[in-house]
Amino acid sequence: MDQARRFPSRRRLLQGAAAVAAPAALLPAVRATAQTRAVDYPLAEWKPASSSNYTAASRPSTYPIDYVVIHVTQETYADAIGIFQNPAKKVSAHYVVRSKDGHIAQCVRERNVAWHAGNWTYNTRSIGIEHEGWVDKPEYFTDAMYEQSASLTAAICAKYGIPKDREHIIGHSEVPGADHTDPGPYWDWSRYLRLVNFA
Repeated sequence: MDQARRFPSRRRLLQGAAAVAAPAALLPAVRATAQTRAVDYPLAEWKPASSSNYTAASRPSTYPIDYVVIHVTQETYADAIGIFQNPAKKVSAHYVVRSKDGHIAQCVRERNVAWHAGNWTYNTRSIGIEHEGWVDKPEYFTDAMYEQSASLTAAICAKYGIPKDREHIIGHSEVPGADHTDPGPYWDWSRYLRLVNFA
């Protein structure tokens, strides 16, 4: 047996090593794909709430989804997500929209029941969307926030057959038994519904 056949060339060894390494090189892409699949809205980033802060379900087969509930965090974007990730807090929403650029985080899958409305029946039948800001600081309600949130709400309405009107897109303060005032007097409902209907 000649030396070339007994000892594989360096090139052949490197090619073999590259073939073995290729699956490992693909792992980040696989992780990214898995992360993407975790969200229901393609433009959202997955920031999961603690499983102690929502009820696992199989909506809409277990409960119909009839409403979108609009909230204002009374916290920063990051702090709101941190609260949802804290198992001691017993609260969550499906989405959080950032003020400065309208970036959207999904914290609870739509099939699950987020604990956001303070009313079990409305929790089971709604998607909750939190908006970074404070009810008495209208400067937090930016164009980007309105536009991105309206696109999200329009997509939810289309997916579940929810009418795009004020009877089905409601504020937290309008949930029966709610003791919250959000989204408050500075939330521009006319503008928001117009954006939802043209999204």
